[in-house]
Amino acid sequence: MEIVSLYHHAFSLPLHRSGYQELGLFGTSSSLLMNGFRSLQYSSSLHQQAYLGNTAQYYCFSSIIKKRARVSWCYLTPNENLYNPWHNNLFSGKRNGRYIIVRAELAKMGTHEAGYPLSVVPLSSKVRGTFFYATTAITAIFLFMLMLVAHPFVLLMDRYRRRIHYSIAKMWASLTIAPFFRIKYEGLENLPSTNSPAVFVSNHQSFLDIYTLLTLGRSFKFISKTAIFLFPIIGWAMFMMGVIPLKRMDSRSQLDCLKRCMELIRKGASVFFFPEGTRSKDGKLGTFKKGAFSVAAKTKVPVVPITLVGTGSIMPAGFEGILNQGFVKVVIHKPVIGSDPEALCNEARNAIADALSKHVDC
Repeated sequence: MEIVSLYHHAFSLPLHRSGYQELGLFGTSSSLLMNGFRSLQYSSSLHQQAYLGNTAQYYCFSSIIKKRARVSWCYLTPNENLYNPWHNNLFSGKRNGRYIIVRAELAKMGTHEAGYPLSVVPLSSKVRGTFFYATTAITAIFLFMLMLVAHPFVLLMDRYRRRIHYSIAKMWASLTIAPFFRIKYEGLENLPSTNSPAVFVSNHQSFLDIYTLLTLGRSFKFISKTAIFLFPIIGWAMFMMGVIPLKRMDSRSQLDCLKRCMELIRKGASVFFFPEGTRSKDGKLGTFKKGAFSVAAKTKVPVVPITLVGTGSIMPAGFEGILNQGFVKVVIHKPVIGSDPEALCNEARNAIADALSKHVDC
């Protein structure tokens, strides 16, 4: 434990944007300090500069730094009645929080916010993660060549479903997963026939979700970020499989994506959505977006909810470099049919939430 003055560290840095980033100020009350630094930099009044300097020194008069998992935490004790009468953006005049946490960006990686604390990652999980990626890379290289040879025939005979490519993808996922964890399936009888198009939806917990879903052997079209298509081998294979590209922050791309999904369904293919939009860091089910259910309602095809259990604990979101021990359970629920997107969304989400709840209770 070492007592230092934050004032020395804060003002020894150049007062420009990179300086703020290096300080790594976060939290509700820490924004007050950042505003103060900016005001000190751009203020033309020497009186104001002196006032802010003294204020910052008083406000940050002491700190206690504790090193945990190579991360420094700084707890500050401010004056709760501190008030600046001439700079309304710096202080609001209301009582500030009792403690301020000033920390570097990396500190977030070692807390509960990341879903898996750095300090408890065993070496065996890191080693397993390394072997996992080595296995998937070697397997992908050989199977990609097979996919490349079959691609012209797929375009001529099965342009929309591309079942041969998805059979190869199933082989790739199964060979990659087999040495590391097992998958238990429940409700396989609820899967529609391979000739019946549907909209599949699932909760999203981990990078392993795609591997797990590919083992089902259904040729549903995933939706993926455009940047992933640039990855060697994997991105090229996704392109040949007909995976649908999406620019997340582009509303036009999102609209084109939904149109493409409806077009594929009308041609006899199935599509797959993660309605949460991103991976859950704590395993809790997030809010569902209604795009998938609008597609199902407009094309009059069933929605097949799927619950994935265990992928988040084996490879937590944000920690794709590790692989823990465990098993995965896949629950396929009965298809949901309807013309109201909101009703479809609620029914599918309730089915997935119930299955997740039962697993937690067990």
